[in-house]
Amino acid sequence: MLGTIVNSIAIIVGGTIGTLLKVGIPDRFKNIVMQGVALSVAIIGISSGLQFNNLMLVIMSLVIGGVIGEALDIEGYLNRLGDTLQRKLSKDNGSTISKGFVTASLVYCVGAMAIVGSLKEGLSGDHSILFAKSVLDGISSIIFASTFGVGVIFSAISVFLYQGFITVGASFLQGLLIKPVIDDMTAVGGILIFAISLNMLEIKSIKVGNLLPSIFIPIFYQLILNLIR
Repeated sequence: MLGTIVNSIAIIVGGTIGTLLKVGIPDRFKNIVMQGVALSVAIIGISSGLQFNNLMLVIMSLVIGGVIGEALDIEGYLNRLGDTLQRKLSKDNGSTISKGFVTASLVYCVGAMAIVGSLKEGLSGDHSILFAKSVLDGISSIIFASTFGVGVIFSAISVFLYQGFITVGASFLQGLLIKPVIDDMTAVGGILIFAISLNMLEIKSIKVGNLLPSIFIPIFYQLILNLIR
């Protein structure tokens, strides 16, 4: 869990710095920086999304995971949690606390580094990927928080719970987490990251939160394969 703890702290530190900088940055600069970040997120998503092993499994994962997520209304839960934070921390109706919390939580949680790094930490105790992710997330949280504000800091909680869950669960799923499974999980995560970039650019509103279960469908597919062999 050391990698996840360091990652969460990096987001808190970066988010705090960005929040302090937010006041002095004109809106036109915030907008262009955010557009640049969104385009970078799109490229990261595309590159990860092309690392699939079984394209049909990736497609089915998105379909099945989307149905599960819609039934659970994960996106709604994240938004309600963000709105609660916004009501408690700001009296400004135009505050972006909720949007910052949801956007940052999704960006930091569904990427390839979050998945693979947490799996490596759980399977072999290797923290290197999550340490590298901590540096990247710390820097990006400064940019996010300079636009969205304090809500980005609270995404550290999402990262801690999500990556911690994967790290702990990895030790119990070692026999299932072979390279093709990890590749397909990474590809699904990449597609979700690309979807986040579309939301950030306001091109299309996609319920990325409701697609989160898709990431774990390849594990269940491999489990079924092991049972019928």
